[in-house]
Amino acid sequence: MLIHMIGICGTGMGSLAGLLSEAGHTVRGSDENVYPPVSTLLQERGIPILQGYKAAHIAGDGPRPDLVVVGNIANQANPEVQALLQSGIEYLSMPQAIARFFLASRHPVVVAGTHGKTTTTAMIARMLMESGRDPSFLVGGVLRDLGSSYRLGKGSPNEPFVIEGDEYETSFFDKGPKFLHYMPRTAVLTSVEYDHAEMFPSLEAVQEAFRSFVALVPPAAGGGCLAVCADDPLAAELGAACRGRIIPYGMGPGAEVAGRLIQAGPDGMSFLVTVDGGDFGRFSIRATGDHNLRNALSAVAVGRVLGLGPEEIARGLAAFDGVRRRQEVRGAAGGVTVIDDFAHHPTAVRETIRAIKARFPGQRLWAVFEPRTNTTRRDVFQRDYAASFDGADEVLVAPVDHPERAPEGRRFSVERLIADLRARGVKASAQEGVEAIVASVADRARRGDVVLVMSNGGFGGIHGKLLSALESRAAAEAGGRPGAAR
Repeated sequence: MLIHMIGICGTGMGSLAGLLSEAGHTVRGSDENVYPPVSTLLQERGIPILQGYKAAHIAGDGPRPDLVVVGNIANQANPEVQALLQSGIEYLSMPQAIARFFLASRHPVVVAGTHGKTTTTAMIARMLMESGRDPSFLVGGVLRDLGSSYRLGKGSPNEPFVIEGDEYETSFFDKGPKFLHYMPRTAVLTSVEYDHAEMFPSLEAVQEAFRSFVALVPPAAGGGCLAVCADDPLAAELGAACRGRIIPYGMGPGAEVAGRLIQAGPDGMSFLVTVDGGDFGRFSIRATGDHNLRNALSAVAVGRVLGLGPEEIARGLAAFDGVRRRQEVRGAAGGVTVIDDFAHHPTAVRETIRAIKARFPGQRLWAVFEPRTNTTRRDVFQRDYAASFDGADEVLVAPVDHPERAPEGRRFSVERLIADLRARGVKASAQEGVEAIVASVADRARRGDVVLVMSNGGFGGIHGKLLSALESRAAAEAGGRPGAAR
């Protein structure tokens, strides 16, 4: 089957393209303003990326696609969508395609929640692989050790398909959350907070979406199970309505699968797990922070449901090397470490900063932040962001990306954030852009500093530019001696 994908370089769409290709289909797609890691992943797998959206990609002189998968980036004004609607060619949303081609014949393990979906999904998938199982998975990020965001197993009905359940809208013709298509048999609910202000008018609307997700889990008699974070009040409340077996996990009271931190440092952290109050085992992961400990606890809960013992779970968690753009060390130059993270919601910013401080204790932390998402362009979290940066030693904030995409009068103010941070005693400044940030860090960072860059986009290639500038400065200070900047 020849399948064309509109918006192929989205994280989910790119993964689906790889899965469809491995399943034997001929896949191509279109997109614009593409950047790694998804674009690189597709190129490595020989999947063509057509530049820009053009009607000719659908109804041109070339081969006519048998099916078109429409990413949620495409609206009805998209030239390819217009041509598609006139062509009579069958089309599906990304979630519909995933359900049709892959989930119907497997055991769906669906990870949903405001935070931690990508890391938790990847962690569970890696754990299953290390245990000798043959899972399929689709993750909204690239696993560092595998260099991929997807895997297609052999397709046994007893084998899991682990998938990230996104609450964002499905497509222009289906405004419901993506996860409503994923048929969870085993599910995880990590957290419930307000986000995606352009889609959800209120916290109540967010809760309703997750309530619908919980309702999809089959009854316990049919094998349905939900692992839910007991430390998150809203998640726990919504999870209580599940018809399946409910497994609360967390670090506080009420957790059936409970964890306690032992130690944390540059190599990650180790922790003890109890189940129903009894010792289950000691585990380690190559990440830090309470949020990642909770992610690991959900993986422990799922592993037990899927028949893994403590030794298998421990081996799998220890093997997990993380996801690109989640606490990813991009390099070090002149003794300064540059870290990339996807954090953008105030809670994610706060927890990521805390995690990095635990990972690099006693070292000065620069927090570089780009307000880029549809929610962060708006003032909905204007006050909340100030407290999110408390753990940083210095904060540099880039201009809001495409502020015109937020309603006038409701736009996020960088200047107000800086004022609020300074009022809290945090050293902070607004920057004119990437070049200004690079110059500031290169001029004032000192050996031992850590620079944490937080953005959900490419951020103008800032990570490479920072490392290059720091390398050049260190080489100049050392008189140009080879290797002196390392």
